[in-house]
Parts: sequence; structure tokens; C-alpha cells
Amino acid sequence: MARSGAVLGVGVIAAVGAGGMASAQDRPAAPISVPDVPDLKELPEMAGKLLGVVEEESPAPAASREASEPVNDPASAPALAQNAADAGEALRARILQQAEHQQDSAEEAARESEAKAAEDAHRKTAAEETAKAKAQEQAEENQQAPQAGDKAEGKAADAAGPETQKPAAPSRSEHGSYVLPVGSYTLTAGFGQSGNMWSANHTGEDFAAPTGTPVKAVGGGTITQAGWAGAYGYRIVLTQDDGTELWFCHLSSMVVTSGKVAAGDVIGRVGATGNVTGPHLHLEVRPGGGGPVDPLPWLRDKGLQP
Repeated sequence: MARSGAVLGVGVIAAVGAGGMASAQDRPAAPISVPDVPDLKELPEMAGKLLGVVEEESPAPAASREASEPVNDPASAPALAQNAADAGEALRARILQQAEHQQDSAEEAARESEAKAAEDAHRKTAAEETAKAKAQEQAEENQQAPQAGDKAEGKAADAAGPETQKPAAPSRSEHGSYVLPVGSYTLTAGFGQSGNMWSANHTGEDFAAPTGTPVKAVGGGTITQAGWAGAYGYRIVLTQDDGTELWFCHLSSMVVTSGKVAAGDVIGRVGATGNVTGPHLHLEVRPGGGGPVDPLPWLRDKGLQP
């Protein structure tokens, strides 16, 4: 209706301008075009369209839109995805690197363990071979020693006379309290015999036997000395209850070096240590710990037959 009024006013002004002032009676009435008035039911829809046009022609300020609308920049999404992918790849690479390092460390430890085991096995084998070689050498020496001893003792026996070479006799007295010092032997140099092997006459009795032959305690008593004794080599001194000392000399090894022993106990082994020409046992008997006496009569007095 406002727009219709405006059209009417424009028509009046135009008429006045064209013809000057005129009265309504002089001129015919100007035609007036009034648009159709819309139905009242269509007013809300038209008002909405008009308002929409106004909103489209007058957009809201950018700052207002930014404040009211959420930011959703499509261009930034690929960058964020790429950054996430790069971070994941870096983490994966670090994990793989750590796993590879741990595997290398485990393999290195395994190699070191295998090398150590091989070295230990080599050392053990070398030690066993060395022990076998020493045992073989000792066995060969034991085989050669009786031959050399037999020759040397045979010469001494020839010089002393055939009566000193006697076969083995019963080694234990009938009372069982005394035994011979070795089971199988040959008597060689006797008591009081002279020779260039001694600075004075021979002070004991020699029982020739292979190296390693067991040496037994002749009677019960206490071992009071055991060790190296110069020309006597390795020597064991057995002191009986009455003070008599029995010397076992030129031993290759000493089995018992102290304490009480009984008749027949193995206390050492025949050897060739000290001033000797071959393996044998040198036995001395010293009553009361004094000077030596002939061992053979002393042994016979104990019921033995050397």
C-alpha cells in the first residue's frame, strides 16, 4: 500500500509540471494504477522472501562470522595427517632400531659365550694331553729304573757276596706285630759294607725293588720326621714305643708323614732319591734314637726272615 501511494504522488507531480496549475474541474482525472493487493495469507511468505533478500544483500561482517561459525579449513587437514604419519613413522623406526640393537647384543653375547666355551675346551684338552704325556713318561721311567737298579744293585751284590741275594721270605712275623718293609725285594748292600758310595761304612740294609713299590711300617709307632734328608733323599723316621727309630730312606713319595701307624701300614714308596745308583729302600735301625745297628739280626729277633 505504501508503494501504491508513492505512485499516486508521482503522477500528480508530473501532471502539475506538464500543464501548470489546473484545477480538478479543468482536467480529467489521471488514471491511477494500483497494484493488486496480495492475499493476507501470502503476506508472511512474501515478508520472508523480502527479509531473505535483505540478508543476502547485507552479509554479516567477517569478524562476526568467524566468531559465530567454527573454523574448518580443508587445506589444513592433509598437513595434520602428514604430521601424524611422520611422527608414527619416526616412532616405528626408533622401535625397529632398538630391537635391532638388542638382537645384535644378544648375538654378540652368544658368540662370546661360544668362543669362551671353545677356549675352555681347548685348555681342558691340552691339560689332559699334558697329563697323559707325563703319565707316559713316568711309566717309561718306571720301566727303565728297575733295569738300571738291577744292574747297579747286582754289581753291589756281587761285591758283597752271593749270600746276600736271597729270595723273598715270609713278610710277617708269627706274632703279627712286625712285618718286612717290602713284599718283593733283593738284598743288596748290607750293614757295615764299605764302598765309594759312602763316606763311612754302610749304616743300614738295602732292599732293591722297583720304583713305586709300597713301603710298609715294620712295627707300630709314631712318625716323628718326614721330609728331605740330603744323601738319604726323602726319609721317614718311625719311632716305636721303646724309643727305637726306624729310618726308611730314598723314597719316591711319602704316603704318611705324621701320626700313629700300625705294623703293615703303607707309609711310602720305593724310590731313587738322594745318593743312590738305583731304586731301593735303605732301612736303618737305631735303638733309643742312637747309633745304627745291623737291621737283619734285629728283624730276625722280631720273628722275621729277611
